[in-house]
Amino acid sequence: MGRAASMGPSVEMPSDAILLTIFLRHDQTKTLDQINAHLDRSGFRHSFPPEGTEVVSWYVMMGIGQVVTLRVPPDKLRAVNLAIERGAWGAFRTEFYPTYDYAPLWKAQRATDAAKKR
Repeated sequence: MGRAASMGPSVEMPSDAILLTIFLRHDQTKTLDQINAHLDRSGFRHSFPPEGTEVVSWYVMMGIGQVVTLRVPPDKLRAVNLAIERGAWGAFRTEFYPTYDYAPLWKAQRATDAAKKR
């Protein structure tokens, strides 16, 4: 699942780091064994995520593939793209989405709404 260091304690990130969600959609013309063999040959698990990025979440979505959210400093965006192109293509179709954490805003709005009802 990439470098262990990226899953460990949070790395100091610049304040302009962005969240990037990547859909790794399984190539359904291939078996899981074929996908894993491709990832082994391409070195994807060793090159992704790139140094200097942080895994925020990594989920498997049954019937879809994997969904990874990274915290990415702007100067590492190209490295993320290259790691995907060199390692994941051929096993996955990819989609990229700039992302932000809405949960704190949602919780604050709920608290405000609850306070108004009192």
